[in-house]
Amino acid sequence: MCGIVAYTGYREAYPILIKGLKRLEYRGYDSAGIALLNGDLRVYKKKGKVSDLEQFVSQDKLEGNIGIGHTRWATHGEPNDINAHPHYSANQNMVIIHNGIIENYNVLKQDLLNKGYHFVSDTDSEVLITFIEDIQKNAECSLEEAVRLALQKVVGAYAIVIISKNDPRLVIAARKGSPLVIGVGKDEYFIASDATPIIEYTNEVVYLDDHEIAIIKDKKLEIKTLDSIIKAPYVHKLEMDLEAIEKGGFEHFMLKEIFEQPKSVADCLRGRLNAGEGHLQLGGLTEYINRLVSADRIILLGCGTSWHAGLVAEYLFEELARIPVEVEYASEFRYRNPVIRENDVVLAISQSGETADTLAAIELAKSKGAVIFGVCNVVGSSIPRATHAGAYIHAGPEIGVASTKAFTGQLSVLTMMALIIAHRKGTISESKYREILVELQSVPAKIERALKLNAQVEYIADVFKDATNFIYLGRGYNFPVALEGALKLKEISYIHAEGYPAAEMKHGPIALIDEEMPVVFIATKDSTYEKVVSNIQEVKARRGRVIAVVTEGDKLIKNMADFTIEIPAIHEALTPLLAVIPLQLLSYHIAVMRGCDVDQPRNLAKSVTVE
Repeated sequence: MCGIVAYTGYREAYPILIKGLKRLEYRGYDSAGIALLNGDLRVYKKKGKVSDLEQFVSQDKLEGNIGIGHTRWATHGEPNDINAHPHYSANQNMVIIHNGIIENYNVLKQDLLNKGYHFVSDTDSEVLITFIEDIQKNAECSLEEAVRLALQKVVGAYAIVIISKNDPRLVIAARKGSPLVIGVGKDEYFIASDATPIIEYTNEVVYLDDHEIAIIKDKKLEIKTLDSIIKAPYVHKLEMDLEAIEKGGFEHFMLKEIFEQPKSVADCLRGRLNAGEGHLQLGGLTEYINRLVSADRIILLGCGTSWHAGLVAEYLFEELARIPVEVEYASEFRYRNPVIRENDVVLAISQSGETADTLAAIELAKSKGAVIFGVCNVVGSSIPRATHAGAYIHAGPEIGVASTKAFTGQLSVLTMMALIIAHRKGTISESKYREILVELQSVPAKIERALKLNAQVEYIADVFKDATNFIYLGRGYNFPVALEGALKLKEISYIHAEGYPAAEMKHGPIALIDEEMPVVFIATKDSTYEKVVSNIQEVKARRGRVIAVVTEGDKLIKNMADFTIEIPAIHEALTPLLAVIPLQLLSYHIAVMRGCDVDQPRNLAKSVTVE
């Protein structure tokens, strides 16, 4: 869960590295560092954010056409200057930046200590570069060969970049389980954890696969496997533009991404849905659509917000397509011995497409013969390459750590999948199918209307910004929305919040309710409406303070609740796409009012690429 950036070419490396680190800071912000090669090999690193590093080096003359940079989310060793990357080898002839975890680093470290090596930091990364140095010395081989031999003995995940003052024209990169992309320019190359630092300079990239090493030397790129088999680089064209990764006048990326949702959902639907003609298709599913239609069970895998999207999909697939569904935390799935039958289908959901737990769960499911579908946002990421088929959500880059537009994009794709399967199976009438298509096509405009409630939500946030606990309650399709609303508040405001099915309130959480407890109800007009009204009355009887997200024109709950937020009416199955909007805004405004770092909340990183 770190950000890697590197450059080799004819430009000065430092400006590219520092700008790249700023764009990658959502991946980790405990510390940051750079190394520049210009005759000598110099390392600069600092605890804190990239701005702290920038200030630290502001008086230095930073020259060199080859350099590497890193922004860290700590795994081995606390965040400090010493544990920050890059790390020198023992002889200080080489430096490494590393994303991932070397699981057998303790064994390697003890062996190296027995040989007389000493370590400065507590990191597994310093152990890896020292191990490479030791192999190169004892085998009297090239750096490329030493890296290859070392990685064959390493257990764990890694994305690494190494430079050496003994070979100043050489940059080596490798990956296993952590993302790495190489930007290809004219007589220059850019390496990064994702495309955001690269797009300013080139739209041509090569995605490294697991167990591959990239060797860049004398303006040439060569890719080999760990078994020294040469691979022809496949160059992809990026569809991202620079504007998409800038704040565009918004104070925070999160707020920008909340307000981008009318466009991001429209982009997700574009070319796939034509309600007027009753047309709906997802091209990525075409080859395997019969497998989906005939599935005995669908297993949904995800983590965090993606897991919540999977919970909504459980209602969609079971109600519309009449297929049994299980929703699994990807992080727990592989540590059971899950029963996967021949006619089961596994559906993996991930914004980044790099979530380590989800990738591991995919590999386990594949080993049992399952067909795997992916729902991802980042084109060219690992999960789309690991699955048999799938669909992109086309939400555009999501920089804020707390996921917003990716959630509504995931829901849009999952809704389309459920409708396509239901229509093919005949489990939905033609009239209902067309009705939901029309409603789905209206979602971007209705999100736009929901966003006009921003000032009202900001007022409510000011009332409750000093609360220490929140409860979020919903039923049916809105239960996962309650979970998502609570997660957003926890993530960025650091207020303890819990989401529950509204009916479960009486089985424990009701004991917490008093005049100090804000209770957020998702209480739209749907099949559970009367039950939720009863739940609100139970909370009010105990002096709880109720914030209710309701359907426009609702007077009954408006007379009961302390605050109501009215969203446009929509088909029950699509309610989560609208109901989540005010909850995103509420968490955002409370966090800002509490002085929290909205885009980079403490202890969190955007892409969880370590287990």
